[in-house]
Amino acid sequence: MDVILFRHGPAGACDAERWPDDALRPLTPRGEQRTLSAAYGLARVAPEIQRVLTSPLTRAVQTARALESVLLDVPVDTLEPLRPGGSYREVLEALGALSATERVVLVGHEPDLGQLAGTLLFGSFSAIPLKKAGACGIRFEGEVQRGAGRLLWFLSPKVLRRLADKKVCS
Repeated sequence: MDVILFRHGPAGACDAERWPDDALRPLTPRGEQRTLSAAYGLARVAPEIQRVLTSPLTRAVQTARALESVLLDVPVDTLEPLRPGGSYREVLEALGALSATERVVLVGHEPDLGQLAGTLLFGSFSAIPLKKAGACGIRFEGEVQRGAGRLLWFLSPKVLRRLADKKVCS
């Protein structure tokens, strides 16, 4: 199984007056553009994505929808444990319920995604921070479990956006 961790794109600043419920804080207009561009780059790096699982927070759902618009016909589902402070064990359980041959994207937040990456790769909470609209790919040869993953790539949003702009050679 290939697991791709994709951090949500640039969102508005935390503002309790504007968004009393931080879960409703959206991507900025510029963040929407950058996230869509990063999604195109991600689709080039990781073709054949079969599923997207996202945090229920607005900015993550918007990021997942940008990816969905690029991938077409890929199901997007909410996974509660991807919300900030969610349980990595429940994320592992959800991944374990999927086919071992799937390529799945998890859309979430920092520091949780970075800690999840550390858990998947090293079996510990060593964080590997992801920038907004950045991503990393992790491969599992067998069961998805702590420390069993192998890092395939780790890309900044800038690199993903550049990949989106590259022409495909024929």
